[in-house]
Amino acid sequence: MIAKVIGVAIIAIVLVAADRAALAIPFFLIGLVVVAGWEAMRQVPQQQAWVVERLGKFHAVLEPGLNWITPFLDKVAYKHSLKETPLDVSEQVCITRDNTQLGVDGIIYYQVTDPKLASYGSSNYIAAVTQLAQTTLRSEIGKMELDKTFESRDEINRQVVSVLDEAGRTWGVKVLRYEIKNLTPPEAILRSMQAQITAEREKRALIAKSEGQRQEEINLAEGVKQAAVLESEGQRIAQINKAEGEAKAITTIAEATAGAVRTVASAMNEPGGMNAANLKVAEHYINAFANMAKTNNTMIVPGNVADVATMIGTAMNTLNTIKAGGGATPVQGGR
Repeated sequence: MIAKVIGVAIIAIVLVAADRAALAIPFFLIGLVVVAGWEAMRQVPQQQAWVVERLGKFHAVLEPGLNWITPFLDKVAYKHSLKETPLDVSEQVCITRDNTQLGVDGIIYYQVTDPKLASYGSSNYIAAVTQLAQTTLRSEIGKMELDKTFESRDEINRQVVSVLDEAGRTWGVKVLRYEIKNLTPPEAILRSMQAQITAEREKRALIAKSEGQRQEEINLAEGVKQAAVLESEGQRIAQINKAEGEAKAITTIAEATAGAVRTVASAMNEPGGMNAANLKVAEHYINAFANMAKTNNTMIVPGNVADVATMIGTAMNTLNTIKAGGGATPVQGGR
C-alpha cells in the first residue's frame, strides 16, 4: 500500500513541476482515496481464513467472501487453508522391543480448525505436528516386537492420532488420520523372514498332503467295512430265506404226509378197507423183492419164502398198532 501512495505522490509532484499545480492536489487526493479503497477491500476464497492484525495485534478473522479492513491500520498477517491437507512424514529408523532396526514412514491428514490458534499457538504447526508424529511413532514401535509391528498397524495409527489430536488442540489443528506407508526391516531380517515364510508354506503343504492321505485311507477302510457289512447282511438274509424255505418245505411235506395218513386211516375204516390195505402191503412186499432181484446179484430172502402171509400179518399188526391210536379195532392178518 505504501508503494501505491508513493506512486500517487510522485505523479502529483510531476504535475506540479509541469506547471499544472492546480491538477496536482486533486489528483493526489483522488489517487489517495482510490488506493485506500482498493487496500480496504479483501476477497477471501472459499475454504480459507485470513487473520487480520491491527497495529501488530490480532484483530479479526476474515471469512470467505468480500471483506473490508481499515487501510494503514489493518493488515492480513496469516492465510490458512481450511481443507483437509495431507502431510508426508519422512522415513525414520525405529528400534523395536527386540532391538531390531525398522525404517518407518507415514502420512498425516490434518485440518486447521482455529485460524487464530494456528497463527499464534505455534510458530510452525506443520513442523510441530511432524516432529510429534515421529517421536510418538518411535515410542509406539519401541513397545512392540518386530513380528507384532506388522500386525498392529491400525493400533499404531490410532495411538499416533490420539497423541497428535490432543496436542493439536492448542495449535488450532485437528489431526484426522495417520497412516503408516512402509515398514522396512534390514535386508538380513527380510531374508530370514522369507525363509521362515517358505518353511511355513512347505510345512502346511506336508500337513495338507498327510491329511489327504489319512482321509483317503479312512475312506478306503470305511468302504471295505461297509462292503463286508453288506456282504454279511446278504449272507444272513440268504441263510434266513433258505432256512425259512426249508422249514416251509418240511412243514408242507409233513402236512402232506399227515393228510395222506389221515386219508389212509379213513379209508381203512370203511368196508373192505383192511382187505385193500392187506393187498397193498402184499404188493409192496413182492415189488421190493422184485427190485432187489433187478439191482443185485445177491438177494436176502426169508427162511420160509412161501410163508408170505406171515410177513403180511406182521405188517398189518404194525398198521393195527398205529390205527389203535385213532380208536380203530385191530384186525389179525391171515393167509
